[in-house]
Amino acid sequence: MFETKKIGMALIKCYAMVKLKIQSMKKIIFVATYVLLVSCTSQKKEVVNNKEDYQIIPQPTEMTRKNGRFLLDSTTQILCSSNLMGEAAFLSDLITGAAGKGLGISFSGSEKGNILLQIDPTIEYAEGYQLSITPNGIVVSGKTSVGVFYGIQSLRQLLPAEIENNGMAQKNWSLPAVEISDNPRYAYRGMHLDVGRHFFPVASIKKYLDLIAMHKMNTFHWHLTEDQGWRIEIKKYPRLTEIGGFREGTAIGLAGTRNAPYTYDSVRYGGFYTQKEIKEVVAYAKARHITVIPEIELPGHSLAALAAYPQFGNTKGPYEVAKRWGIFQEVYAPTEATFGFLEDVLTEVMELFPSQYIHIGGDEVLKKEWKESAYAQEVIKREGLKDEHELQSYFIKRIEKFLNKNGRNIIGWDEILEGGLAPNATVMSWRGVEGGIAAAKQQHDVIMTPGTHCYFDYYQVDEDAQKEEPLTGSKRHTSVEKVYSYEPTPPSLSPHEEKFIKGAQGNVWTEYMPTWDIVEYRVLPRMTALSEVVWSAKENKDWESFHHRLQHLSKRYDVLGYNYAKHSITKTD
Repeated sequence: MFETKKIGMALIKCYAMVKLKIQSMKKIIFVATYVLLVSCTSQKKEVVNNKEDYQIIPQPTEMTRKNGRFLLDSTTQILCSSNLMGEAAFLSDLITGAAGKGLGISFSGSEKGNILLQIDPTIEYAEGYQLSITPNGIVVSGKTSVGVFYGIQSLRQLLPAEIENNGMAQKNWSLPAVEISDNPRYAYRGMHLDVGRHFFPVASIKKYLDLIAMHKMNTFHWHLTEDQGWRIEIKKYPRLTEIGGFREGTAIGLAGTRNAPYTYDSVRYGGFYTQKEIKEVVAYAKARHITVIPEIELPGHSLAALAAYPQFGNTKGPYEVAKRWGIFQEVYAPTEATFGFLEDVLTEVMELFPSQYIHIGGDEVLKKEWKESAYAQEVIKREGLKDEHELQSYFIKRIEKFLNKNGRNIIGWDEILEGGLAPNATVMSWRGVEGGIAAAKQQHDVIMTPGTHCYFDYYQVDEDAQKEEPLTGSKRHTSVEKVYSYEPTPPSLSPHEEKFIKGAQGNVWTEYMPTWDIVEYRVLPRMTALSEVVWSAKENKDWESFHHRLQHLSKRYDVLGYNYAKHSITKTD
């Protein structure tokens, strides 16, 4: 009996212990399940991205939003091959603010948790790229290093604008998961800058190049010589900058109209870039896959050069570097000495600029001096030319032949069509689209830059609101929406002729832009609109979508300290 009782008590004790363990296990399972559910619920909220996470300009060709985010922190590394070191260094510097320090760069390692930059020869387009972001890593692929660089620019816009400020280091940032396959519509995507009327230091030129790169544009047209100033050092002809680089005053205000005759200040104004500085700018641009095309104006817009070397003019002077804006009668004489001088200048220019193209101007050439010049008339007769227009064509063809012999090609404003187009010339169509159409029909390459849509020195608002804007020389206005509406390929061209339209460019003439902040104000956000015009597929363009995405990009402009036309962003034009 005692043994039976003992056994019973043991069984009761064992049962109690098992029950306790079962209850404990149930509690553990419950707690674990609860934590898991909470975690899953929380994670689900974090990984579902919305449309606002994908505000990229210019609009990519194809973009598929995904769920999940990649966490970028100080442990993230950039993996690449040696031929992408430049792109890796650019990316590392760019996101220094996000990681607290520049990300490490490695030639090997696990892709998990890192950013891989790679060349993928299967990508169809030379400037095309693919961007893949998952919670496990980021892969930026390009057919070439150019494509990888543009993929990095899209990656940049998927990060918060605060990354642009290195002083705002955070523990981590995250990027939304996405799959992007992208390529540009046009091969030539350019921005022009006139430094002849007003001169800007190298630091400002680099800021301009940074803007060009951010917008996936690839050409900087540097207008280096003008009536009002010669801005490039030519060692064989030092007076070009010593004399031609400076003017003894500048027109004040809105000058030259019937109600505002010219008045001048008495301040000596000028400046120029040394050849060392030119090389610095070209190298800076190259690192951002931007081609710098120099413009050396001829045969007109040459007063600064003639002030320095009057023997190359039709009247031999005296000449003075222009203090006012506009067009001048003074042009180069079509003499052998002049051609020798210009060939010497262009030889040094070619040594500084590796670009395939040299822009030679050719616009607004007044013919009065040639009509009155016995020598010019002798050339017309000797060469069997019809008139002064054909003399201009002869002049341009002489320069083209020299540049072609040295492996370069010319670009000229659409006036070079007058009197016959040089054989291999590319035409930059600015007086509307007619010049571009004519050149394309003659099977010449064309860059479209009509004043109606691509001149960023015009007002951005209509006449009623212009009193509140910085002064400019014309009451014409070009809004951001108007720029965005531009279609570079004229509908009147055949499919074959359309192939000669290589792209478009925004022009910035600086008569009324004495300071860099005004340049930025005139350019932004109109160049942003143009960047989508020249990059994105025609069927992907949508003004409302662009204007919405512009709200996001403007935050990046704020962090970077750019002075932009905020009224063009905060309301529809």
